[in-house]
Amino acid sequence: MNIYESAEDYLESILMIQEKKGTVHSIDIAEDRGFSKASVSIAMKKLRENGYISMDKDGTIHLLEPGREIAEKIYGRHKILKELFMNLGVDEETAGRDACMVEHDLSEVTFEKIKAYCEKTLK
Repeated sequence: MNIYESAEDYLESILMIQEKKGTVHSIDIAEDRGFSKASVSIAMKKLRENGYISMDKDGTIHLLEPGREIAEKIYGRHKILKELFMNLGVDEETAGRDACMVEHDLSEVTFEKIKAYCEKTLK
């Protein structure tokens, strides 16, 4: 499951939009990420070709199992890190941005320790 950070971000965005709106289209991702529709279309084509998403004829985007696994992993990391940062006194917007930066680069070992700490201390 070794993909580029940008692909992880797109998959995470798809999952987040799907949770909020129920359905996802390229325009939703473009608005969420602040990218052009053309850039998103290119990224969606690559994700589709690599078996991470499927797209209906009406343009509705669906996560396939490999894409869902990656999206859930990254989004899960994001939520835990953001919660930790906010509990340390960081404002919500900054905590969200910082979580986005850290979620991709943290080793699994370190993240699991952070997760265990948060579960024990913050709950």
